[in-house]
Parts: sequence; structure tokens; C-alpha cells
Amino acid sequence: QLQASGGGLVRSGGSLRLSCAYSGFTFHSYTIGWFRQAPGKEREAVSCITNKEGKTYYADSVKGRFAISSDNVKNMVYLQMNSLRSEDTAVYYCAAFEGYGLGYLPKVYDYWGQGTLVTVSS
Repeated sequence: QLQASGGGLVRSGGSLRLSCAYSGFTFHSYTIGWFRQAPGKEREAVSCITNKEGKTYYADSVKGRFAISSDNVKNMVYLQMNSLRSEDTAVYYCAAFEGYGLGYLPKVYDYWGQGTLVTVSS
């Protein structure tokens, strides 16, 4: 139901755009989130967006650098990542839950895509 793509190797200061294709939701309201997990660290929320109101959340570490957007016609969510830093290196996952509001805890998300690796070289 969720497929993330767009990861790769980029130099510090560079940009990448991640894409998440989703399908199969039966409820009219859902939230799509981006999470990341670096080696030896817990999975953390990066950003999320609600499909109805387009409300967004950003982790403090990415505010001003990352931008989440959605295309409800194409069933796609994007994460534009600019000014990348070495500490952004991680496997990035898109996830979703059907319901209302923003969610920044992995446990509230019911559906997960496979990860896409982002490596930022210094």
C-alpha cells in the first residue's frame, strides 16, 4: 500500500526528493508520514501531512530544510530535502494511518512502506 523511492547518495548541502506512492485506504481521512532510522538509533518522525486539510508537522531538526507535499489525485506524497547534512543519513520510510490529525509516534501508524536509503557524504 505504500512504496517509498528517491533515496541515494548526495553531498552535504545537496538536495533529494523522496516520493511515497500509496493506495488502498478505505477511510476518507488519513495521514502520511515520513520517518527515518539511522544505524543504532530509534526510528524518528521527520514530517507528516494530513490528506484533508494539508496540515503538516516537521521535526525540529529538519524545519526550514525539508518540505512535505501531497498530490491527492496521484496518491503521492513527497519530501523535498534541501541543505542535507551528514546527520540526515538514514533509511527513510513512509507510513500511514487512517484517521484524523498529525502523528509523530511510529506506533500510531498502521501501514509502512519499505525504506529508501539516503546517504549524505561530508
